Amino acid sequence: MNTRLSGWWWARAALCVLVVMYMVVPLFIVVAISFSSAPFLTFPPPGFSLQWYRSIRDPAWTESLATSVIVMIPTAVLATGIGLGAALGLDRSRHWAAGLVRGLLMSPLVVPVIVTGAAMYVLFRPVGLYGTVQGLVVAHTILCIPYALATISSSLQVLDPRLGQAAASLGATPWTSFRRITLPLVKSGLMSSFLFSLVVSFDELVVSLFVSSPQARTVTVQMWSNIRGDVDPTIAALATVLFLFALLILLVEAIFGRGEANR
Repeated sequence: MNTRLSGWWWARAALCVLVVMYMVVPLFIVVAISFSSAPFLTFPPPGFSLQWYRSIRDPAWTESLATSVIVMIPTAVLATGIGLGAALGLDRSRHWAAGLVRGLLMSPLVVPVIVTGAAMYVLFRPVGLYGTVQGLVVAHTILCIPYALATISSSLQVLDPRLGQAAASLGATPWTSFRRITLPLVKSGLMSSFLFSLVVSFDELVVSLFVSSPQARTVTVQMWSNIRGDVDPTIAALATVLFLFALLILLVEAIFGRGEANR
């Protein structure tokens, strides 16, 4: 019996290693290509060079990177705020429509993203949001709300409702109870929601293709436009930057989560 269990453990371990290699090895290949001295995409690189990272200083790339940063910060703030309000209202509601509202808010996760992008294109053009930074913020916020709602709701599940009742019995107003009890206890969920929203907004492509314009385009849209034309290792350099940004966000979230657990 122990031999069978040991064999099954090794089989699972081997499968996990293969899955990790399948997902991670292409990333390392892209990182290696970004330091290539060749004038075109080739692997293995013939030499080491930082020329493609210097190419990012081109105005087309810097402007698109700046647009992505300008879009993702208010997107994360709005998505986290809306997710917090929705989570508090839905978790405390016993109305039959609460499940329907939650399903509508989570629908961007199940509706094909190309359908969502086409719908936003049709909606944004008459109201003047098409091709603007404000339109990108609204579109990305809609896409990030499900992540914020799910993350904050999971934090509220471990919150003892008797704490709020005890505060009310001691004369605390609803706002004081929220500010002094609820908010500190769900702080880790709020931080996770904010960080995940940053990553989702920064990496978003399909919806951004529908609502962006040459005057307001994110870095992922610029990368897509570049791939359709002359492909060079600058794409690999940008992909490495995106990968490092997502990795940094995960490290910050892990460090913050460990600190909250220790406290």
